[in-house]
Amino acid sequence: MSDILNPSPTESDLVFEAALRPTSLSEFIGQDNVSRQLGLMLKAASLQNRTPDHILLAGPPGLGKTTLAMIVASEIGAGLRVTSGPTIQHAGDLAAILSSLSSGEVLFIDEIHRMARPAEELLYLAMEDFRVDVMVGKGVGASSISLDLEPFTLVGATTRSGMLPNPLRDRFGYTANLEFYGSKDLATVLTRAASQLALEAHAEAIELIASRSRGTPRIANRLLRRVRDFALVDGAGVVTMEVALKALDLYEVDSLGLDRLDKQILEALIVKFQGRPVGLSTLAVAIGEEPDTIESVVEPYLLREGLIQRTTKGRQATSLAYRHLGAIEPS
Repeated sequence: MSDILNPSPTESDLVFEAALRPTSLSEFIGQDNVSRQLGLMLKAASLQNRTPDHILLAGPPGLGKTTLAMIVASEIGAGLRVTSGPTIQHAGDLAAILSSLSSGEVLFIDEIHRMARPAEELLYLAMEDFRVDVMVGKGVGASSISLDLEPFTLVGATTRSGMLPNPLRDRFGYTANLEFYGSKDLATVLTRAASQLALEAHAEAIELIASRSRGTPRIANRLLRRVRDFALVDGAGVVTMEVALKALDLYEVDSLGLDRLDKQILEALIVKFQGRPVGLSTLAVAIGEEPDTIESVVEPYLLREGLIQRTTKGRQATSLAYRHLGAIEPS
């Protein structure tokens, strides 16, 4: 996948995105229902002088889950502790984090579906009773010690909510399912970002970038960054329609927001496999990409745009994909 849409951001990407993050629900653009529901829940908790219920944020990458976790902590005036599921491989790792939380603190676990099962089971009791049971010693001399925890709010983020076991999912008091953004909301995101960057950008150029951002604010901001770079070098520092078109063409982002990897997948389905259904692992080997990247990062957008379909036998390109690539569909 091209650098511009890479699901693994570089350090400079993270610094750039952090500078553009909204810090309150009033500044958060899009996801209107989620914002209203979260605001109501946090205000009710404040009026009752209690910690808010645990929150699960579900949806594709780049829609603002991390930003919302930061906003939750900011809105209730609490500290934020950040970790991720893949780093929690033992129950003791999680117990150490939980026991160090201050009263009212927010614990954000990104990719919570990737936690190890022993840690996951420890979390059940912690979420429900603010308590953990820790095993001390080994063998016949082992004993369990119960540790009381300070009240806290867990915010979990997942791109694969179906992988969460029911006992864990049921312990969240509120689940937000984040949706892809429309072009209008993305244009508002980009206008705000351009203002913060002191970047002169024409409205039609902003609309063009928004239309090719795959419904994802993170991608929109990265595209804006690349277009800004192009404008600084070849466009007198102003993002015009012409500059935006040339920049997006240079970075191989087409009219539907497809990049090189997207087209590789479609071309493999259409040309290499001649339109036949293809299994995920076979497709991954054919294009030299990880199956998880295809399934969690690329595929949701291609499905949403109607360019591929899942069948019982595998993935297939649709008629729309053939037309977009100018290929002849087999009869």
